[in-house]
Amino acid sequence: MIERWINWYNELLTGTGLSDGIVVVIENASIVIITAMLAILADVIVKRIIIIFIARLAKRSKNEWDDVFVKRRVFNRLAHLAPALIVYSAFQYIFDASGVVEFLENLTQSYMIVLVLLVIDSILNALHEIYSMLPISKGRNIKGFVQVVKIIFYFAAIILIIAIFSGETPKALMAGLGAMAAVLMLVFKDTILGFVASIQLSANKMVNVGDWISMPKYNADGDVIDISLNTVKVQNWDKTIATIPTYALVSESFNNWRGMEQSGGRRIKRSINIDMNSVTFLDPTQIDKLRKFHLLKDYINDKEKEIAEFNRSLQMEEGTVTNGRKMTNLGTFRKYLEEYLYHHPKISNEMTFLVRHLQPTDKGLPVEIYVFSNDQAWANYEAIQADIFDHILAIMPEFDLRVFQNPTGSDFHKLTE
Repeated sequence: MIERWINWYNELLTGTGLSDGIVVVIENASIVIITAMLAILADVIVKRIIIIFIARLAKRSKNEWDDVFVKRRVFNRLAHLAPALIVYSAFQYIFDASGVVEFLENLTQSYMIVLVLLVIDSILNALHEIYSMLPISKGRNIKGFVQVVKIIFYFAAIILIIAIFSGETPKALMAGLGAMAAVLMLVFKDTILGFVASIQLSANKMVNVGDWISMPKYNADGDVIDISLNTVKVQNWDKTIATIPTYALVSESFNNWRGMEQSGGRRIKRSINIDMNSVTFLDPTQIDKLRKFHLLKDYINDKEKEIAEFNRSLQMEEGTVTNGRKMTNLGTFRKYLEEYLYHHPKISNEMTFLVRHLQPTDKGLPVEIYVFSNDQAWANYEAIQADIFDHILAIMPEFDLRVFQNPTGSDFHKLTE
């Protein structure tokens, strides 16, 4: 039908008495103008009417996935194909030079391939965003896989464009690329390593977006904000962004604090050094004083009975130290810490709970607190630790214990006086 209209138009122009050259110019110019008008009209119809209509339907819909497709401009990019198809169809009716027509057709085909590639890219982004809304996405990050699929489509688009301009089939081009495999592996080394690492990270659930990880080699200590094919981005606590190669998370060691966050507690592991010269047996006066402590009353009463029965079993005189048993200020202090932490509202009693001695050193005898706070927030966690050790330092003189501390300038000054 289009050819009949063109023939009719050609006969009309020829009937006016114009020369053949002028008729061809007018005919081609008319076809170009009409094609441009049709392309603009198609663009307006698709973008201004159909796309707007689809966007309104998506807003009214209760589903979220269609809103994601609209936001990712899937339909907007798809709309560019309409004018491109009209222009491509009109080339066979324009120009007599086959070489020019062929070049323009190849150029238009390449443009449409790029458009299709952009549409596929938008669809993949939309599908990834929809997946991120699902509960399963919290344990499985697929961004690396999405990027690999994109790379495959990009590579296929490049092959098709080269095939269009070269006249070779895509299969022949792919066969020729086999000889370049070594070069391609060198160029895409990081991408290949990242792809393999992404599979391992996802399959083994080693790290997910939102996890707190620390990797000192890369100055990373914070929350994972992005996992891509080649890099993992970590927002440190000072708000800087550390970038780690994806394959480094597989080939090197790092700490993932997800287990701590899921456990409901955060470990407090800190010790205080006791001056061993201050460790003594308790005399009756000290025992009576410590018995007034609410947390120690039952312990001291039970301990006194236990020690008295043991000493009687050895037929020892009261007050004898050798071979007998007596309460010490350090042992009583350790029990006080246990009771104090057990009744502390911010300490979990369902997780590991220890107050223990470590190996004595030239810095004194370390008494370690190994418990878990039930508040994981960093600021609150630090405040809980500080509050506990403030109390420990303040209560130690009540047990006649001293903290070990290296001599300072003021200590030497007192000696000179």
